[in-house]
Amino acid sequence: MAGRSWEPTKKGAKELNRWLSKGKTVYTINNMATNLCPWEDAQTYSAHTFDRQSKLSGEWMTEHWSVTMLLSHCGTVYEKPPTGLRDLATPGRQVAAPTSQQVLDRLRRGGRAKAGSRR
Repeated sequence: MAGRSWEPTKKGAKELNRWLSKGKTVYTINNMATNLCPWEDAQTYSAHTFDRQSKLSGEWMTEHWSVTMLLSHCGTVYEKPPTGLRDLATPGRQVAAPTSQQVLDRLRRGGRAKAGSRR
């Protein structure tokens, strides 16, 4: 992965807090439990934008997480989004159901079953 990364240590939290400024976005990798949701990708990434500093500790905050909490909960933080992974905020793959285009194609071909038919 290109760009900087910060490990979940005290030194990493201090360096990330120094590097950040208002509006900067960093990225973390999420490992999914594929035994619970086998249709989901094994790994995705999340974007975190820092928008304010804590009045109590002076650390940068993203939503309700400080730099230290983000590192401790999500692990390594990256400066650039990882290539080849899907953003968690985007729609996942289409599985188990036909797409709307497939349904329209079947209806145009006349593949409509009669009511009560078990086919």
